[in-house]
Amino acid sequence: MAALLKKPLKLALVQLASGLDKAANLRHARVKVLEAARSGASLIVLPECFNSPYGTQYFPKYAEILRPSPPTEDQSPSYHALSSLAVEAKSYLVGGSIPELDCATEKHYNTSLVFSPTGALIGTHRKTHLFDIDIPGKIKFKESEVLSPGNKLTIIDLPEYGKIGLAICYDIRFPESAMIAARKGAFLLVYPGAFNMTTGPLHWSLQGRARAVDNQVYVALCSPARDVAASYHAWGHSFIANPNAEVLTEAAEKEEILYADLDNETIENTRKGIPIYTQRRFDLYPDVSVGKAKLEE
Repeated sequence: MAALLKKPLKLALVQLASGLDKAANLRHARVKVLEAARSGASLIVLPECFNSPYGTQYFPKYAEILRPSPPTEDQSPSYHALSSLAVEAKSYLVGGSIPELDCATEKHYNTSLVFSPTGALIGTHRKTHLFDIDIPGKIKFKESEVLSPGNKLTIIDLPEYGKIGLAICYDIRFPESAMIAARKGAFLLVYPGAFNMTTGPLHWSLQGRARAVDNQVYVALCSPARDVAASYHAWGHSFIANPNAEVLTEAAEKEEILYADLDNETIENTRKGIPIYTQRRFDLYPDVSVGKAKLEE
């Protein structure tokens, strides 16, 4: 079997808090990303809505125009900040997510941008499953009041390393997209996400570790840090799990940078020990990676 991860990779997750000042948020992200780069990370991940507060009341105000690409700096200061930062850091950069306005349709999206060390945009993911929940007495939230769902799954090729699957927050609850990415050769699934104080304790770690054990790949969940003064309180607890669903490193609720060294041997040994990739019964159920999945590759 060809190596999924062509050479060892140092991954960094930047758990940070974002306030009302977008320019200050971008400056703060830059400081933290460069710190991660100085520590040797070649793939760095920011949280969901890293350039703005999280909330339906904020999405339209903070939304940026990304298409046609590349946008001007006035249309998307975050795009240009991330592109420049990837060059400065000499690293691949998953720009968490930012609110997006599509002028052609007047729709808003929750969108992740991925840049190469040369500053080139190499991947875009619009959140495909919107966070519409109502847990009586605890939390009610409806992203669909403002946002529209994306219509493609996202797999991104990092030429020196291999493929990663990218999705955002609530997308993690739908295991089909993770399985499609893994079966198409991804060595890592990345989820910028902002679980809250109700769903976080219940399902944050469970969902991330489940996607790892289901697919025997690395999984990274990157949350905002918790800001109790904000209207939405993120759970935090960013973490990285290995292909055996063991948590390699985990944050608490405050700002922190997490690091983990990923290698292909761990993936291979996990799959040799528990060989689910050769034991699936596609005579009994369909292979979701074969068919009409809409992919952004």
